[in-house]
Amino acid sequence: MERYNRILAEEFLYARTWTSEQERSNALSVWNTHYNYHRPHGAVGGQPPAAMLDQRVTNVVASYS
Repeated sequence: MERYNRILAEEFLYARTWTSEQERSNALSVWNTHYNYHRPHGAVGGQPPAAMLDQRVTNVVASYS
């Protein structure tokens, strides 16, 4: 979870200026989908976490709030 929080801060929270909390909240849903289903992760051989779902990974969530 610590790694997720660091990446969230680096790639999402501080990557741009948000004009409202609603804008940030809407964008977070999109970013989490990218993070879990499209962004390569070194810990899973360059695959996104969702690629491991068929191997019984149960900690992939759609959003973090």
